[in-house]
Amino acid sequence: MMWWKKKSVYLLALSTLLAAFVWFQMAMFLAHTIFGVTIKLNLFNFCLSFFKEYSIYYNLASLVMNIIIIFTLLITVVKISMQFILLYQFKKRISFLKDRELSTFYSEKFQVNKEIYVVRSNQYLAFTMGIRSPSIVLSTALIDLLEEEELTAVIEHETFHQHNHDPFMIFILQVIAQSLWFIPLTKWCYINYKIIREILADEYAIQKMGSEIGLSSALLKLIKHRLSAKVAPIVVQFSGESVNYRLQQLVEPKRSIPVKMKPRTVLISIYVMILFLGMVVMTLA
Repeated sequence: MMWWKKKSVYLLALSTLLAAFVWFQMAMFLAHTIFGVTIKLNLFNFCLSFFKEYSIYYNLASLVMNIIIIFTLLITVVKISMQFILLYQFKKRISFLKDRELSTFYSEKFQVNKEIYVVRSNQYLAFTMGIRSPSIVLSTALIDLLEEEELTAVIEHETFHQHNHDPFMIFILQVIAQSLWFIPLTKWCYINYKIIREILADEYAIQKMGSEIGLSSALLKLIKHRLSAKVAPIVVQFSGESVNYRLQQLVEPKRSIPVKMKPRTVLISIYVMILFLGMVVMTLA
């Protein structure tokens, strides 16, 4: 479990550091362009230094850079805004469908720190949602489908996501991957981080249950009945894209699952980072 946890931390750190570096460089370039702020070290200004100031090529390069930067920052702002709006709307929907009696019953039964939301729905729903204070959401259809041991395993799985604020972390990586589309490594980090967090949540549930039987049975049932997908923004679902990896881990817990990266992703990301780092070195020289 510690190995998977460390790997997820590395993925999160790599993606956020890349994003912080690129976004900071973009912000400095905009500050220089709009407000005339003098900046000694900026990659985008360095690119412009290859052209004669105010020449046609200089103005064209400046225009292209501004478009890329504004487009990237705009995507970031739009994605964040949309997620908060959708989350607000979804919370209202959850509140409307909430079965207060069942929510209170299961919250007390499983002694969770925050109330479990049980919603009246014929869809099989089990997920953790929210940014600042994540909540576990279950549907009445799911509760009717699963045996008590299976339901307990699902709740323990979601409790891991809740305690570790996984919806928020995944949201950050998603925004980074979408805004920094020109660095494929960020998307790779996002996808594999989600897979690893699901495996960690499974291992947490197994430790709490003392056996993998309840979790395995619940997962197989939900695969058979097709757990509802893409129910809302900023949610971590019990059964999702990582299901094949999770089943493999349950069958062979000692076997390491390789987190593979496509050669194209590696080459493009390395090229972009060499370009950025090369600019830094040449600027400092």
